[in-house]
Amino acid sequence: MDSLFNRTMPSQRRASPIDRGFDAGLRNHMIGIYRNMALGLALTGLVAFGVASTPALYEPIFGTPLKWVAIFAPLAFVLLLSFGLHQMSAAMAQTAYFVFAGVMGISMASIFLMFTGESIALAFFTAAAVFAAMSLWGYTTGADLSRWAPILMVGLLAVVAASIVTLFLGSSTLQMLFSIAGIVVFTGLTAWDTQRLRNEYYAYAGQEEAGKLAIVGALSLYLNLINLFQLLLTFMGQRRG
Repeated sequence: MDSLFNRTMPSQRRASPIDRGFDAGLRNHMIGIYRNMALGLALTGLVAFGVASTPALYEPIFGTPLKWVAIFAPLAFVLLLSFGLHQMSAAMAQTAYFVFAGVMGISMASIFLMFTGESIALAFFTAAAVFAAMSLWGYTTGADLSRWAPILMVGLLAVVAASIVTLFLGSSTLQMLFSIAGIVVFTGLTAWDTQRLRNEYYAYAGQEEAGKLAIVGALSLYLNLINLFQLLLTFMGQRRG
């Protein structure tokens, strides 16, 4: 699942040669994005672990039809944020982002019930390493990654559709193919999104919109890492006996 509608094509405007002050502003902007992303991930992990560790919470959710609400609530939340985030103030957007991270935590609580702790940790640190490498490359490369956009967006739509199909069919073969394709797509999206966020700062530096872009950017990168983690866990995770 990803913030499909939050992504716009990178601005074609390019900054003039940047001075030290502008470069420091860009660095602070990106640090703010990564900080918000990390805080969101931490909140998601704490909520997921807390729900999974409390039978009074997970049994009424995952032992009843409420599990479908938990599964699809984050997707519904993403769609709502996609259409409404730009109309919010920066403070409201940040609050909405953290509420979403909490909702995602409830949805992801089931992984602690399905997979061993060791495989969860391995999948997360593998996803984090891939994410860090691709985000660094997207930030520093001089190549225009926007040419990947059409392929990545088609791939994203296919992955979202396949994830819904496999959820109901339960085909292990299809799920494996979906996981491999999804890992490729979200790896590419990580690099593209990072470059896109850098270019958007060039376009909006000094404007009020830059503050909200830091929240929208954090959401995009958060979703890339979360999806990489979930796909790697499906691909390499060891289920509880």
